[in-house]
Amino acid sequence: MVAVDRDREAAREAAHLGESLLTLAAVYGPNASGKSNVVGAIAWLRGAVEDSLRFWEDDIPLEPFAFGNSPSEPSEFVIETTVDGIRFEYVLELDVDRIRYEGLFHYPEKKRRRIFEREGSELKLQRGLSSLSGTRELLTDRTLTLSAARRFDEPLVSEFAREILRIQVLGQVPARMRSATSKSAWLRQTARHRVDTRRWFELQDDATSSASLPDDDDGAWSSLSKRQQALGLLRLADLGIHDVMIDEDESLDIGLADVRRQRRLRLVHRSGADSIPLDFGAESEGTRTWFGLIGPVLTALQFGSMVVFDELDASLHPTLSAELLRIFRSPVTNPRGSQLIFTSHDTSLLNQLNRDEVWLTEKRPNGSTRLGALADFAGERVRKSQNLENAYLHGRFGALPQVDQLELLRALGLVG
Repeated sequence: MVAVDRDREAAREAAHLGESLLTLAAVYGPNASGKSNVVGAIAWLRGAVEDSLRFWEDDIPLEPFAFGNSPSEPSEFVIETTVDGIRFEYVLELDVDRIRYEGLFHYPEKKRRRIFEREGSELKLQRGLSSLSGTRELLTDRTLTLSAARRFDEPLVSEFAREILRIQVLGQVPARMRSATSKSAWLRQTARHRVDTRRWFELQDDATSSASLPDDDDGAWSSLSKRQQALGLLRLADLGIHDVMIDEDESLDIGLADVRRQRRLRLVHRSGADSIPLDFGAESEGTRTWFGLIGPVLTALQFGSMVVFDELDASLHPTLSAELLRIFRSPVTNPRGSQLIFTSHDTSLLNQLNRDEVWLTEKRPNGSTRLGALADFAGERVRKSQNLENAYLHGRFGALPQVDQLELLRALGLVG
């Protein structure tokens, strides 16, 4: 997410890097080209940092490449981010049985320095990080060093881990997860990654709420409480909703012949001069999707963290999708440089994106996915002025399904 075109508001200067970073990245490509794999890899790594110390006792829940040479072939993950303007790099290589290599590095004064590095069971720490010495006692073949080391009060590690754990993943269940068990596991995992929108409406309407952005941020949200921020984003969608009610509802449990109280969410609609609350379950899919986005988006804007959304266009009208892009692009609504990464089939959104904000997936002959930047497609710099939607639909960048009607016509007996 390094900017090619730096002279615009979406490109945020990162002084220590000598580059500008982007707040948006869109991934396009035909069905089964691997767009969801990009989202899945980010979600898996985020979950690994959170879970390995507690839950990886018997095996590592890694999904090997289905078309690889061997299920035991290792997988490698590399993620780079900035913490307080300093570049960090995390590298992980592992298989279903053990962690083979792991390293966390940073670049103070632009030079790469090791924080920790592990090969098998041998762990090396940067000199002076004695606070991490207890990490060795927590390690097993299946425990990430990062998971263990973040328990200790060492800012170099804990602040980087916090950046990873703040990543929120939303969207559709990947199509490859066909079993109910796999789908349930995915939903549970991604649900833990995001902040429930209800929490923003349940807090008191207090402008001094700790959820407000710091006073030194000149953003649009800085003087508003959590509830005001959430209500503003809900009303932005022009869904005819002007308030949210969360109260207790009494329901009869027939099996136990008992009355239970549970929290009930209702969205309040205007109907002429009247206000009518409607149960959340009765709302449209698009309304429920937009409501579900509010908590994760506002949390990301608060911390300057990342939201990853698979199939953004699946339940949102293109107008709302475009509005979401504008929120992340603008320094007014996104003063802390939060980033949105999403996959989509909606080519109309290409009109809202710059050439360096678009990535393309293509399936290689061996079944693997190639993720490439549109800005340098096929080694040729895409012109800044080019109409991206028109060029994409005309196959200028590939990444389109190859439709062959001849096989269908033969199957129907219409051609020889």
